[in-house]
Amino acid sequence: MGTRVLAAVAVAVSAVVHLYLWFDGYRDVDKIGPAFLLNAAGGAVIAILLLTWSHWIPAFLTFGFGVSTLTAFIISATVGLFGLEESWEGWAVWTAAASEVAAIVLGGLLLLRDNPLRSGGPGSGGQPQDHAAVRRPDLH
Repeated sequence: MGTRVLAAVAVAVSAVVHLYLWFDGYRDVDKIGPAFLLNAAGGAVIAILLLTWSHWIPAFLTFGFGVSTLTAFIISATVGLFGLEESWEGWAVWTAAASEVAAIVLGGLLLLRDNPLRSGGPGSGGQPQDHAAVRRPDLH
């Protein structure tokens, strides 16, 4: 199975867990409920992008999704987030946390592989690209 497919699965698992939790009662928690629903929708979009668009942007989104979602949970489990204090207990917590760590690692690996900023990246033929050869339209 390819790295992009594994990353899509990781993001989708986190999204499904957050959607499940939203239906399980978090929808009634101020600020957290909408965030869980946004997490579910965003995760679904990112998973689809990973599978359908061979570009570095979905990898960047995957990495950011994992970091932001896991960081929000860690904050809620340590000092509280918007009045909600969580704990490291239950299948949903551990499933989401594991999938978010996987999203961070896999998104990072994809970014390293598909980095558009390094010379020799995909589509460059192993050589830095010559941007001076780009013709600009004459505006006169």
